[in-house]
Amino acid sequence: MSTIRDIVGKKIWDKFTNEETWLAWGEGALKIMLTLIVAVIVVKAAKVMLRNFFHLRSKTRLGFSERRENTLLKLTENVLSYVVYFVALINILSILTFDIKGLIAGAGVVGLAIGFGAQNLVRDVITGFFIIFEDQFSVGDFVRIGTFEGTVEEIGLRTTKIKNWTGELHILPNGTISQVTNFSLHNSIAIVDVTIASGENIEEAEKEIADLLETLPDKYEEIVAAPKLLGVQELGVSDVVLRITAETIPMKHAFVARMIRKEVKLCLDRSGVEMSG
Repeated sequence: MSTIRDIVGKKIWDKFTNEETWLAWGEGALKIMLTLIVAVIVVKAAKVMLRNFFHLRSKTRLGFSERRENTLLKLTENVLSYVVYFVALINILSILTFDIKGLIAGAGVVGLAIGFGAQNLVRDVITGFFIIFEDQFSVGDFVRIGTFEGTVEEIGLRTTKIKNWTGELHILPNGTISQVTNFSLHNSIAIVDVTIASGENIEEAEKEIADLLETLPDKYEEIVAAPKLLGVQELGVSDVVLRITAETIPMKHAFVARMIRKEVKLCLDRSGVEMSG
């Protein structure tokens, strides 16, 4: 037994002290490092080329809307990264003398075996494809998905990321997305109620406000058309409520409502009309 151990030990020692072994290991490590470096460079260079391509495309007649351009760019970058790093992984396994053909064949069998357990993953990918294909929402859109509401940060084939106004990032599997409310597709409406003391001249207040509203589109680019004074909305014992509506570009209604309140307040102060409430 000791003779066998001595022989085995001598073979191991000879292998580890063999110059060719260390050269082979060093060459393999160098190839792996070069493969990883090349993969990173290719991904970064390809992303720059993709951004330049989409930037040039946006200036042509064939360009999509900006929101869809951003979505397709993010998705293309993700797919590109997956493909490049997968090829790099296969190359590294080949350098490590793994049987690539056998691994691929085995992966096919294993993939078929676990396919039944990966139904949610397949559903996520298919749903993600149709979200992008049908342009249900895009990067930069403000959406409500279930109980989550925020701006779409990224759309992938498997997950969608939305960020709410307080900073939390929600990552949702695409397969769970059944209903979406998209606030960014059409113009928004700002609604402002102005409360005037009942002792004031309502007709004079309406005239001052109407004249002011005509000037606002030139002052605020977020306002699509001149806001409308609808008239008396409510009558109270000590005050009268006037309602104003304004069409704005998507998701700017809150900002425009605040600006209208400020402008109306300044206008009525100059006119000597007393507000209430």
